[in-house]
Amino acid sequence: MLQQESQPSLWYSRCRAIGSNLLSAISSPDLFVLSLFLVLSALLLPSCTPEVADKPEISNAKSKRKYSTGEMAIQHGMQLFNLHCASCHSFAENGIGPNLSGVTSEVEKDWLIAFIKNPSELIDKGDPRAKELFTKYKQYMPPFSMLSEEELEDLLGFIHKFSEGEKRNKNNRPGGLINPIAEKISSSGLSLQLEEYVKVPPSSEVTPVSRINQMEPIPGGRLFLHDLRGKLFEIMEDKTLSVYLDAAQVLPQFIDNPGKGSGLASWAFHPDFEDNGLFYTTHSEPAGSAEADYALADSIKVTLQFVLLEWQAEEPTSSTFSGSHREMLRVDMASGAHTFQELNFNPTAKPGSADYGKLYLGIGDTGLALRGYPFLCDNPGNIWGSVIRIDPLGRDSRNGNYGIPKDNPFVDQADALGEIWAYGFRNPHRIAWDETGSGKMLITNIGQHSVEEVNLGQAGANYGWPHREGTFLFDVYANPELVYPVEEENGEYMDPVIQYDHDEGSAVSGGYVYAGEAVEELKGKYIFGDISLGTLFYTEIAKIEAGQQAPVYRLDFSFNGEVTDLVAVTGSRRVELRIGMDQAGELYILTKSNGMVYKVVGCEQVAL
Repeated sequence: MLQQESQPSLWYSRCRAIGSNLLSAISSPDLFVLSLFLVLSALLLPSCTPEVADKPEISNAKSKRKYSTGEMAIQHGMQLFNLHCASCHSFAENGIGPNLSGVTSEVEKDWLIAFIKNPSELIDKGDPRAKELFTKYKQYMPPFSMLSEEELEDLLGFIHKFSEGEKRNKNNRPGGLINPIAEKISSSGLSLQLEEYVKVPPSSEVTPVSRINQMEPIPGGRLFLHDLRGKLFEIMEDKTLSVYLDAAQVLPQFIDNPGKGSGLASWAFHPDFEDNGLFYTTHSEPAGSAEADYALADSIKVTLQFVLLEWQAEEPTSSTFSGSHREMLRVDMASGAHTFQELNFNPTAKPGSADYGKLYLGIGDTGLALRGYPFLCDNPGNIWGSVIRIDPLGRDSRNGNYGIPKDNPFVDQADALGEIWAYGFRNPHRIAWDETGSGKMLITNIGQHSVEEVNLGQAGANYGWPHREGTFLFDVYANPELVYPVEEENGEYMDPVIQYDHDEGSAVSGGYVYAGEAVEELKGKYIFGDISLGTLFYTEIAKIEAGQQAPVYRLDFSFNGEVTDLVAVTGSRRVELRIGMDQAGELYILTKSNGMVYKVVGCEQVAL
């Protein structure tokens, strides 16, 4: 209705095939659309719990109101809604069909499932609500038996989450977009050939068995990988793993709960590591473990703290760390999600240049925007929701543990933090530079529930959160599950150069501009993906320019000689994709769900 009102619903076609006998009495598509309106109108008509003479599918006890809440269930439910319902229904206003806001609170879940599956059965049994609709519209709605139990659960879970979200629309903002980017991402016709490279030892008996998160070469050519539960591994030439550092054993306050991004979050080796033995890590500790350099007010609950450490290796060439460490930065976090993200040095910076040896760190908003504190993450006066840039060898920071580069954009502003390099991020998950020539900096930002984005890094830029999600308006005082059309653009915010909505995935995973030689077809391409679904995409690096949306294409996978996907390869509905790179610039696919690392060894054309 909102984003596809000029297109017939795909649900229409599917229901015609399944309910052909019932539809034989319908003389026009308009009547069929009216029948679609019938089923969802039923969800909102005021009525008590229906009394049915024979109701084997509906318990006499109060129906359970528990709806699916998992990320993958909601993701799938959104896809089903956009496929079947969005051309007629929204959560903010009436259209061809009724406004669905609050429907899951007003109507019992068991009744919704029973009616959607077989409305004519309830009508014939004398169900008051169903009879009222039949009397009004003079026709049966065909049964939606094509939807499995799982699909119904996911669809209703999505409807519940978004309808409940509308209750938070304090300013009654209309026009929420359920499917903000209607155009689907096209297939590239390319399939990456994968082969198993190394399996990371389990660090838990429950899924994910290994929380692998980052794989990169370090200065000197060695290849490292880590598990969020604390171990930093070196990948040896024989594809075995050697533990270089176990942070959980060294740091007494180390925790890797409540999951998500907590634990050993990231690491980066100084470009002069071979000479100075310095590298850096971030990890989580319980709330109140020590005084925070950037503390939340007493009125805000602190869930944990994130800490940036510097490590000094006594012998940089050793296969096992031995040395000391010191604390550089400690920040309070209101939740265990979108906290400290990737640490990185610019690999394109040359010795003697202004950016050489400067350490970048992405810091999420830790949920503050939707907890009533958006003012803490939408300006350079606070550290949350930013990318910071520091000199780890300096000592002129507020706490005296690191340096503030003189060319940082806010270094001379009294109301801003000198560390801030850019701001306006919800969750700046990955930072990468094009090492093949352009030097472009790319920052992925995980969205709320609508849009995932890749941004072109620019000093001093404001990327919009919590006022923008992608190129759309986000309103913390409206329905937080939706985005809205931008009413007026004033040039205050830096738009992403790549974006996709939640028909395509739910959490962007940053990658690399391919710098290898083994896969000719990938040259000149920025490879990135979606964490949850395990989908992989690319954009030509030459097409990435500020102020415009670069075209995006989907990559397929081939494994054991067959074109497949990572859900099938891993056997997990939630893939937990990460992307790695080795010393030669070749690409690797990391799947946290099964603790496996796959190497991209080739590329082939597939039929579109």
